[in-house]
Amino acid sequence: MPDTPAGDASCATLSESLNEPLPGTAAVAGSWLCLEQRGPWGHNALLQSHLDPAVGRALDAAAGPAEVRVQLIRRPGRHADEPPGGPRRAYLAHTSPTGSWLRAADLADPAELLDLDFAAIAAGRHDGWGREVAEPLLLVCTNGRRDRCCAVLGRELVAGLRGRHDDAVWETTHTGGHRFAPAAVLLPSGYTYGRLGPHEADAALAAAASGKVALERCRGRSTWTRAGQVAELAVRDHIGEHLIDALRVEPAGGDQVRVTHQDGRMWTVTVHERELDPPRPNSCGKAAVRPTTLAAVEISDAPAGVSDSPAPDRRPN
Repeated sequence: MPDTPAGDASCATLSESLNEPLPGTAAVAGSWLCLEQRGPWGHNALLQSHLDPAVGRALDAAAGPAEVRVQLIRRPGRHADEPPGGPRRAYLAHTSPTGSWLRAADLADPAELLDLDFAAIAAGRHDGWGREVAEPLLLVCTNGRRDRCCAVLGRELVAGLRGRHDDAVWETTHTGGHRFAPAAVLLPSGYTYGRLGPHEADAALAAAASGKVALERCRGRSTWTRAGQVAELAVRDHIGEHLIDALRVEPAGGDQVRVTHQDGRMWTVTVHERELDPPRPNSCGKAAVRPTTLAAVEISDAPAGVSDSPAPDRRPN
C-alpha cells in the first residue's frame, strides 16, 4: 500500500476503504441544545447563518463552559431560499444513563435560550423547560461548509429516510468526524453513528424507541470520554448487551477503564492508542496525516486493583 492515499477520493471514501475503526470517535458531550435555523449554514454555523450572530456568540459563550453542545438543525428538504423568520423548534437533551431526557419547545425568538441554566442542564436538570419528547431524535450532519462528505452523503441519507419517522430526523451542523459520513447522533442517548445507510438508520431508531442500542456502525456514546466509548462498546460486544442504560463507565487509572453493569457485574478494559497507516486527510482538502485510534486490547472480569490474581485475557474480535 502506498505511503499516502492518492487521487481525489473524498475523506469518507478513504476512511472506509482503509477500514478506519469507528469506536471512540464520537464527540464528547453530556448535554445537547439543538436550535432550528432554516437557510444555509457556514463553516462556523452559529456565527455564519441567518441566526443573529450576537445570539450565536452568546449561546456559545454560555453553553461552552458547561460542556453543553449547541447544534443548529433544520428539517430535511429544500432550505437555501427559505426566509429566516417565524417560530422555530428547539430541543434540549441530557445523555447520562442515570437520567437521560429529551425536551422540546417552539420559540418565537432564539434569544429565549439565553435564559437557560446551562450548569443545571449539565448536571442533568431541565427544570421543567419545554415538553417531554418520548421518541428518539436522529440528527444527520449535512454541514457542507465544514466538509463536502457531510453535504453529499448526509443529504443522501436524509433523502433515503424521507417519508419515514416524521419529526424524528433532522439535518444538523457539524458533529465531528466528517470522514465517517454519513454521520448521525441519536438523542437523548448520545449514541453516535458513522457510515450510516437508511437501513442502519431505521434499525438505530427502532432500537432506541424500544430502549436498546443498535451496535452496527456505532462510534460510541457522547456521554463518555473517547476511551470510555471504546470500553463500553467492547463490553457490550463481549456480553451481548443492548439495553441503552445498562452500563456505566469511569476511569480506572492509566490506560484502564472500569465498566459497571446495572446488575452489579464489573469489568476492567485496557484501552491502547495506536497510529494508523497510511496517512490520509481527516477532512476533504486537508493534508494527509497519520491518525490515531483507540482500541480495547483486554477485558477483565475483575475491576482494577481488586484482585491480585492474573486477569483473564478476553480480547475483543
